[in-house]
Amino acid sequence: MLKGIPSILSPELLKVLCEMGHSDTLVIADGNFPSETIGKDAIVIRADGHSVPALLEAILKVFPLDTYVEKPVSLMQVMPGDDAETPIWDEYKKIVAKEDDRGDAVFEEVERFAFYEKAKKAYAVIATGETAIYANIMLQKGVVING
Repeated sequence: MLKGIPSILSPELLKVLCEMGHSDTLVIADGNFPSETIGKDAIVIRADGHSVPALLEAILKVFPLDTYVEKPVSLMQVMPGDDAETPIWDEYKKIVAKEDDRGDAVFEEVERFAFYEKAKKAYAVIATGETAIYANIMLQKGVVING
């Protein structure tokens, strides 16, 4: 255990977050996301039993969002014709606003298959047990200034 580090962040996940450099991307995937397929060229970390919001909140305590791009947070857009609701996105926006002064402005919605293509270039994919649909979120890492 470490002081000041959220306990939900496993040693494996902390190592990966630390290894990531500026502009590397991290996918926090819901339980339906094809994590192993999309992440075959990335590091896949299992976080079964954890929700995306809980992990997002903990990760953003130690992980800066990129300030050199306008939209460092990507959400998987709901497919046209899909009757899905995405209340989990409101949770994400509240969590991000606590850690980044830009608030909602950092979010973009990416078409489902374009999201998959973007995710294939991610440094790491965290496979969660999240049951909400369209709950996938991608973060682009920024620079830590003054540690």
